Amino acid sequence: MGKISVLNTSGEKIKDITLNEQIWAIEPNDAVLYDAITLTRNSQRQGTHSTKTRSEVRGGGRKPWRQKGTGRARHGSTRSPIWVGGGVVFGPTPRDHGKKMNRKERRLALKSALAYKAINSELIVIDNFNVESYKTKDMIKTLARLNIVDQNTLIVVEELTDNLILATRNLKNIMLLQADEINTLDIISADKMVITVDAVKTIEEVLI
Repeated sequence: MGKISVLNTSGEKIKDITLNEQIWAIEPNDAVLYDAITLTRNSQRQGTHSTKTRSEVRGGGRKPWRQKGTGRARHGSTRSPIWVGGGVVFGPTPRDHGKKMNRKERRLALKSALAYKAINSELIVIDNFNVESYKTKDMIKTLARLNIVDQNTLIVVEELTDNLILATRNLKNIMLLQADEINTLDIISADKMVITVDAVKTIEEVLI
């Protein structure tokens, strides 16, 4: 992996750093990446959807009319699925939508997501993100200087600060994470990824 420029919050270049090739320059594995995204989305599902079968619906214990002689079709219960208020056939029941994935596959998926950001020039490395103001309008100005004000942006820092949290919490297109909280889905979903030098070092230490 070649060198990448390190910017400050004013968008000015400070220096260059070299990203680890074992993470940022690998050939992304799309199959593992897809599985990791599916796993994350499935784990967000509650799985509490539920319906009642004819045996669980209240009422219907008495035969509505006698078997023969009425001229109507025979029925044994008013809670049959063909009746209004009856049970549901093959309806959903509570279940866990989670999937299993090996640790090596999870790491490969995360590396692949990071590599895509570097390959597609969607990665911005800054020296630090220590903002002095907690105001949203000041954060918008900072993002404008980095040319990412209107894009879905993932900001990754080594440690969250109160000012940074307050300044970004009302911006719908900004997601703020610590380096140890990143996941494949959030990285892929972002148009740009802004990461501090310290966060880069932490990620490389973990994934190497």
